[in-house]
Amino acid sequence: MDKIKKSDDEWQAQLTPEEFKVCRQKGTERPFTGEYDKCEETGTYVCKCCGHPLFSSESKFDSGTGWPSFFAPVDDSAVDDEEDNSLFMRRTETLCAKCGAHLGHVFPDGPQPTGLRYCMNSVSLKLVRGD
Repeated sequence: MDKIKKSDDEWQAQLTPEEFKVCRQKGTERPFTGEYDKCEETGTYVCKCCGHPLFSSESKFDSGTGWPSFFAPVDDSAVDDEEDNSLFMRRTETLCAKCGAHLGHVFPDGPQPTGLRYCMNSVSLKLVRGD
């Protein structure tokens, strides 16, 4: 897969200030405020920055955390995971595999069949309805 590389200036021209803060500077939206937290529409969630397919609505579940949660990406190559030791915590950060956008974090407390909870920021995603 060809990776997308842009300067901060290019990303700032493309994204809203909140999108830039979360996607490019590893910020987090406030819980229970995101557009997709309670969304039950069908479709594919793609990266807000580059449109790369990330998650299917079929893997979405209500984790009660205030962020949209998924038990699996659309395929193993959709996202990259990196160790994140910020804020005095050990977590696993989830990034778009195509452009490196910060999406959220993955935790080992999700439902079967994977046991994972990909806890994503709505502002990092765009739902392409349909599916």
